[in-house]
Amino acid sequence: MGKRYYCDYCDRSFQDNMHNRKKHLNGVQHHRAKKAWFDNFRDAAAILTDEQTKKPCRKFLQTGQCVFGTNCRFSHMTEREIEHLKRLAAGSDGRDPKAASGRRGAVSEPSVDEWLARREKRRAAQGSGSVLSDEEDEKPLGLDLPHHFLSIPDLPPSLMPPPPSGWTTTLQSQWG
Repeated sequence: MGKRYYCDYCDRSFQDNMHNRKKHLNGVQHHRAKKAWFDNFRDAAAILTDEQTKKPCRKFLQTGQCVFGTNCRFSHMTEREIEHLKRLAAGSDGRDPKAASGRRGAVSEPSVDEWLARREKRRAAQGSGSVLSDEEDEKPLGLDLPHHFLSIPDLPPSLMPPPPSGWTTTLQSQWG
C-alpha cells in the first residue's frame, strides 16, 4: 500500500510521494482550507477591517445565497453583523480581558512570554539537576500549558498536547 500523507487542513489523505504532495500543497483547495483554518483565529478588529473594505455581494443580498460562498470577493455580512463586529472590536481595544480582570484583584494567567521564560528556566534546571521551588515544580514540563492554549477549537490531532496521564501504548513484540 505504501505511505500515506494526511493533511490536517483539508482532512484528507493520499499516497505520499513528491509529486502528489507538491500538487496538493500548491492546490487551490488546500490553500482555501488553510486560509479558513487561520481565519478562525483572527480577532474582531481584523475581520471588521476586511469586511469594511469589501462591497456588499448583490447576489447574496437578493437571494441570501452566493455560489462562491466563503471564496466570494464581496462581503456577505449584514449591517447587523457589522454592527456586532464594531461592538466587539471597540470592546477589545487591543487589551486582553483577562489582563484587565487581573488588575482588579483576580488572578490572571501568565502571558505566552512569561510561560516560555518559566518553561526555559524549568528545562535548564532539569538539565543541570538543580532543585526547583514548589511553585515551579507543580506540573511536569509538558503539562503546564496555559488554559487559552487548550481552548483552541478544532485543533488537529497532531497539534493536541498529550493527555495528563500520558499515552497508553502497548509495545508490539512482533511486526507484520
